[in-house]
Amino acid sequence: MKSIWIVDDDHSIRFVLEKALAREGLPVRSFSNARDLLAALEEDSPQVLVSDIRMPGGSGLDLLAKVKEKLPGLPVIIMTAYSDLDSAVSAFQGGAFEYLPKPFDLSRAVELIRRAQEESQREAVAEEAAAQVPEMLGQAPAMQDVFRAIGRLSQSHVTVLITGESGSGKELVARALHKHSPRAEGPFVAINTAAIPKDLLESELFGHERGAFTGAQATRRGRFEQADGGTLFLDEIGDMPLDLQTRLLRVLSDGQFYRVGGHSPLRANVRVIAATHQNLEERVRQGVFREDLFHRLNVIRLRLPALRERGEDIPVLARYFLQRSATELGIEAKRLSDAALARLMSFDFPGNVRQLENVCHWLSVMAPTQVVEPKDLPQELLQQPLTAAAPQAVAGSLPAALGEVTSAAAPAPAFGAGPDAWVAEMAREARRLLAAGEPEVWEALTRRFEASLILTALDVTRGRRIEAAQKLGIGRNTITRKIQELGLDA
Repeated sequence: MKSIWIVDDDHSIRFVLEKALAREGLPVRSFSNARDLLAALEEDSPQVLVSDIRMPGGSGLDLLAKVKEKLPGLPVIIMTAYSDLDSAVSAFQGGAFEYLPKPFDLSRAVELIRRAQEESQREAVAEEAAAQVPEMLGQAPAMQDVFRAIGRLSQSHVTVLITGESGSGKELVARALHKHSPRAEGPFVAINTAAIPKDLLESELFGHERGAFTGAQATRRGRFEQADGGTLFLDEIGDMPLDLQTRLLRVLSDGQFYRVGGHSPLRANVRVIAATHQNLEERVRQGVFREDLFHRLNVIRLRLPALRERGEDIPVLARYFLQRSATELGIEAKRLSDAALARLMSFDFPGNVRQLENVCHWLSVMAPTQVVEPKDLPQELLQQPLTAAAPQAVAGSLPAALGEVTSAAAPAPAFGAGPDAWVAEMAREARRLLAAGEPEVWEALTRRFEASLILTALDVTRGRRIEAAQKLGIGRNTITRKIQELGLDA
């Protein structure tokens, strides 16, 4: 285990912290000045650095800048007896993990160092995982089903219909289908049929001849021609006008089409992938979508789950988006505390993955500290009351499962619905899993229950693990081990 490094010109501060950390079983290495610490960095590195802000021979802020240049992921806690605004702002702008004013409560300091140590371990795992970022992220069973389907379709030219809510990543799936298909060397052309006015959509799809209409000063190739030899992605196909649906059906039937104003048939070798957030069967019943076109598109259907159905993916997605935003902005990536992550995972995300991405970009710009706490989250996340959605954060948590066995019109019962309501719902979920022949039902439900308890306790204690363990009546080592086993620190 790497050491906790302390640098302070005050011997008494070093001595007190050394003894306190030694009682916690944490290895410590102390320095009286920044110069000696920088020299030690040439041969070794700490897990956490605790530094005074004003020392002879170099300030803690200068040291912070030099350390961050060499070890950007190292949590650094800045101590100071001068609790002024400029020092705090400068510390956080320099990438400090936390700012600790003197005199400090020793137990508070130790708890803060513990949090920084856990953050260091988490960052090490995150950096290793980020070394090879896949084109799509998702550990949830529903996403694994999508990945398996993409794999099975990798050698196919068949038409695919992707359904899912807005912002759930339908175009990413379409691009993955193209990338892993025999047409990967050909073009991938995407068009949102709902974003283009009806009068222009026909020309966009099929092109036009010169003089076909006012303003058509030159012949233009449409998206079908542009996608020849590759894939054409028709997003929001459910909004396509009826007359254009007829033309699209002809192309899918015989591969031929005409440019607007053209008289010679053209042929394009195109694989069509369509997507919609709408219920096409209902659109057919309403008479606004052709049934024959629906069946032509609905050869293989992939349903992309909403983000609230794959809550266990939120941590890895959030970390990825925070890192990407930081790279774009040229800053150090923000990190989510356990409590902030629990709150984030309790949100329904009606805008799905796209909304989560926007939230992470907002946090990268607006969060005041490197470690994001619940109070730093956008108002739309804080205004939603914490209900049964909070435990849904964990893979297959009970509320997520309960939603599968209740009426689609009714929300899953909250834990507070009655003294024994959650027990009844857990029994119902157990019955469903047993009837379906699912393996290891005991293990699955136990993990969900434990994860829900721990996440709720962390939210109540604002991420303080020791306090959460005390409230739950378990040991500090137990909660740390459970968090790791359940993947709650991912």
